Amino acid sequence: MAQKLTITAELTVFESINELPVSIQKLMHKAQEARERAYAPYSRFMVGAALALNNETIVTGNNQENAAFPSGLCAERVAAFHAGSQFPGVGFKTMALTVRSLQKEVTTPTPPCGACRQALAEYEVNQKAPITIYFMGETGKVVKANSLKDLLPLVFDSTYL
Repeated sequence: MAQKLTITAELTVFESINELPVSIQKLMHKAQEARERAYAPYSRFMVGAALALNNETIVTGNNQENAAFPSGLCAERVAAFHAGSQFPGVGFKTMALTVRSLQKEVTTPTPPCGACRQALAEYEVNQKAPITIYFMGETGKVVKANSLKDLLPLVFDSTYL
């Protein structure tokens, strides 16, 4: 007999960046700075990420597009892969994300895409500790997920292989 499975996620919504703890405001400002350096001539949708590591290092990333779709890479994976290559074994504590469109104002908090969620899940599973993720548009509300699993509850990991 079929069973129903209920999946829940707990997200916290802040009215603006000013409601965030000072350390997270600083992290979001680093993400905003990274966003402005994005290479997004095709989508005109700029994304910035700032990743706080457990050793207090901040690593940033931004989206890098390519005329040969899908050869580009999202900001979240740029930051995560850079951190993984430069600081192997150092856990990820918190990630801040922000977006800006060159075509319209984005006031809706914009979460990581599915590919980025899966890539971040690998790090979260391996470190056996949650990665807190804050995300926003260009302005407006900020959403906090206490764990990547709140954004991708049915994580595919190496236990399935």
